Amino acid sequence: MASDAELIARSLTGDNDAFVEMITRHEAVIGRYLARQVGPQNAKDLQGDVWVAAYGARAGYDPAFPDARPWLYRIAVNEVRRQWRTQPPEDLVADVSAMPRPQGVNPWAEVETRVDARAALRSALAGLKPHERDVLILVAAEDLSVVEAARVLGIPSSSARRRLYRARKALRGDPQVAALLAELNNTQEHK
Repeated sequence: MASDAELIARSLTGDNDAFVEMITRHEAVIGRYLARQVGPQNAKDLQGDVWVAAYGARAGYDPAFPDARPWLYRIAVNEVRRQWRTQPPEDLVADVSAMPRPQGVNPWAEVETRVDARAALRSALAGLKPHERDVLILVAAEDLSVVEAARVLGIPSSSARRRLYRARKALRGDPQVAALLAELNNTQEHK
């Protein structure tokens, strides 16, 4: 199987199917990242913008990196930031009432706990410095290595490690997150 770098190189010689193959490999993970950042509806449009930007920037891709996922995340991060700068805040919030739910499932039993947990986590994440939050999200939510996250953000890996350490330390020190973790531990112990 050809590496992403090889597929991008082939696309530069006119093999557009190679570029489509590379995109297909990463479509799901980039789509999930975008959906978490801007909501499912906005993510569909934004994902197209990511692929167009990637196609336009493919000549600058560094073939020393066989996996294009960090490069695509970098483009996605930039597209999300562009979206946030140009859209009114109310347009960036997902309409959860329109999201599909399985028949016969009553989600309200767990909603209060989830809302409290999400509110605590959002509050703690909002309290982080943006550059620390970016590294944390890429490593914790997007499952990138610290080195890959550094590449996405265009910073040295030592800086990414330091930012990740600070973000984790700040989260552990947040009283709401500490209480949430203690509650989760108690729940696990009683099972």
